[in-house]
Amino acid sequence: MFNWKGFICGVVTSATFGLIPLFTLPLLSGGMNVPSILFYRFLIATLLMGAFMAVTGRSFKVSRKEFLVLAGLSLLYIGSAVFLFWSYHYLASGIATTMMFLYPVFVALIMITVFKERNSVWTMLAILLAVCGVALLSWNGKGGGVSWTGILLAVLSGFSYGIYIISVNKSCVKDMSSTKLTFYVFIFTALFLLAGTGLLGKLQGVATPKDWMNLLLLAVIPTVVSNITLVAAIKAIGSTFASVLGAMEPVTAMTVGVLVFGEPFTHTTALGVVMIIFAVMLVILSPALEKGYRTGKFLYITKVKGIHPNIVPYH
Repeated sequence: MFNWKGFICGVVTSATFGLIPLFTLPLLSGGMNVPSILFYRFLIATLLMGAFMAVTGRSFKVSRKEFLVLAGLSLLYIGSAVFLFWSYHYLASGIATTMMFLYPVFVALIMITVFKERNSVWTMLAILLAVCGVALLSWNGKGGGVSWTGILLAVLSGFSYGIYIISVNKSCVKDMSSTKLTFYVFIFTALFLLAGTGLLGKLQGVATPKDWMNLLLLAVIPTVVSNITLVAAIKAIGSTFASVLGAMEPVTAMTVGVLVFGEPFTHTTALGVVMIIFAVMLVILSPALEKGYRTGKFLYITKVKGIHPNIVPYH
């Protein structure tokens, strides 16, 4: 039977991630740069997670080895973001975002080829449909030059996050509680961003109470809340299916753009939405489809199993 709790949590995760533009665009229009926004986002999220751990009496203790691994995981996470932003110098942002979304494909393929997980034709078809739908939503009929350097950087962004997801499960922190792991990844991310923006001289102050409110909402809704539901989704349905459900994020972002910022809704956009919804339906129905698909060489196809629940947001 399909795990509806995991599915709902996965949709909530991608929907809340998709609200990032709602809080980020006003900050950008107010003159704050991206590194500063990211730093304050993860600083506030770290403080909130730390306060939660302290109030609930959770342990902050980590070993030296775990400390180093958590720092390394944070670098993988930051690397994914850096590659993506760097690719924007060479590609239209929609194309770059589409390339970054290949990370579910990397996760599935690495688990199948390296760790010998069994494949599912329905999962791979859902991934293909999701990527195509995101491509339609991202490009949306707009032009943009194609650069092999930009494509490489965008693919590296998705690959870095895919490696990050798998590394969590294959390292000494795989049994660490999701709350503790998330707290330390957040704090390392904030510290690395602080060091980077400080060295480059790009760290900005927060100008107005409205900016603080947007930063707080950015830290709470598409960071802390998204992470909590993402943990629940991966525990219930596995990392591959949770990654595919992440395709709902651009649907949310597109809806915010149309309703709040007056962006156009085209036939291409509509087709992208339909493809993504169909991909999600495949995820829901895949267990029944796999069990019933018993012809030819596909005598019985099992789904790609989950990796680890302790994954932090990929934005």
